Amino acid sequence: MTGEEVISIYEKVAVITHQMLAAAREYDWEQLAALESQCASHVATLRRDESAVPLTGMVREQKVKFIRQILADDREIRTITEPWMEQLSMLIKSTGTERKLAQVYGANQTG
Repeated sequence: MTGEEVISIYEKVAVITHQMLAAAREYDWEQLAALESQCASHVATLRRDESAVPLTGMVREQKVKFIRQILADDREIRTITEPWMEQLSMLIKSTGTERKLAQVYGANQTG
């Protein structure tokens, strides 16, 4: 892998992360999940191959620029998704509690 290939992958991750932000803003969770999968694939490639590639000067600056953009988009995605995730978690817990109550008290009810 060359430095240009590394930067190309960072750029792809930045583009995908920005698309993920757009999906999150539209509450399009299926699109967000699909894009996250693509992003994870590119990140896995970087983890596997990047460390052997020395980056210098301008290329390193480009990498830093893309990482900052990725982190900013990620921060905003989390701001949008975390309250939704919390609500979903509470709903699941509530449904589980209701089911347990129905099992306990429903079984003891007589007609």
